[in-house]
Amino acid sequence: MSARSLRFYEDEGLIVPGRFDNGYRDYCRSTINRVLVIRSLLESGLPVRLIREVLPHLSDGPEVGTGPLDADFLAEVRSYRARLADRIAVLSAQQSALDAFLHRARQHGP
Repeated sequence: MSARSLRFYEDEGLIVPGRFDNGYRDYCRSTINRVLVIRSLLESGLPVRLIREVLPHLSDGPEVGTGPLDADFLAEVRSYRARLADRIAVLSAQQSALDAFLHRARQHGP
């Protein structure tokens, strides 16, 4: 994880690292775990503006993510989830095709 990415997440309000007395950032285990979730969501195509809104609802904690959700926001998340499911289906089909190819290759070669 680059320092630049961490600063970007901080600038976007996705993480709030602690600070040492010397001003250096302190990334505790919960912040590191949150960064891993953010990276996963970004890699899967969810835009930062939606990550910012959905992240509190994906975090652990007794009071986190309990507020009402906007209908437009929920529609965007559902749409994103549907696109993600479509991508997973395509990737699964490609994986199955490669598995079949490798299985045939093992039967006919080294």
